[in-house]
Amino acid sequence: MQNLTDRNFWKAFWESKKDLIFPIKPDYYFGEIMGKLIAEKGVKNAIELGGFPGYYSTYLKKYQKLDTTLFDYYIDEDIINRLLERNGLKPGDIHIIESDLFNYKVEQPYDMVCSFGLIEHFSDTKDIISRHLQFLKPGGVLFITLPNFKGVNGWVQRNFDRSNYDKHFIESMDLPRLSAICKELGLKEVESFYHGKFSVWLENRAEQNAVVKGLVKTIWLAGKVFTKAVPVETKVFSPYIVLKAIK
Repeated sequence: MQNLTDRNFWKAFWESKKDLIFPIKPDYYFGEIMGKLIAEKGVKNAIELGGFPGYYSTYLKKYQKLDTTLFDYYIDEDIINRLLERNGLKPGDIHIIESDLFNYKVEQPYDMVCSFGLIEHFSDTKDIISRHLQFLKPGGVLFITLPNFKGVNGWVQRNFDRSNYDKHFIESMDLPRLSAICKELGLKEVESFYHGKFSVWLENRAEQNAVVKGLVKTIWLAGKVFTKAVPVETKVFSPYIVLKAIK
């Protein structure tokens, strides 16, 4: 399996980011979907894989009151602690594991295993999903999200941030394929669907010239207007894909 990124990439990626510390709201992305799953399945603890700086771990601890663990192979504890404090939590309120997912020996399984923008960075989708399952209890909830680069947002990425686009395995962004993989792995109650009405973004926006920034803003505004009038979640417009299943 080819890993399309490495630790140095993620270290540079996060070090280049500004405004990493902010208050996370109760309606944070995917929060409503997760909240329903947590209530329905009686989830008490969760692990977020590849989740630095810990936005979802913080959300799950603060609003869902879960015993939460953050797992990544690049961790800056100072950033995590500042994020926790900004959200009314204390350092140590979430557990932290800094390790390589492919060499880590799981000590305890969890009620919920989740990742947000992780699996698309690997060329073997079935293998990376199976790595999630080693952390999951029987009857536990698998919750995975990834960007949808097969629609308008993908066109923007491909044309104006090709280096970032190429770090994503586009074939992973296929609903029937994701569902089929989960069923092959023996999972139940499998669902995959597009999420979000419309959005586009550029990771390298600050490096772009005014023409590109203006074009992307125009696309963003036009898409927002259209999907407000026609509020559907589709391959063309939706920025995210959600995959959920039960072990």
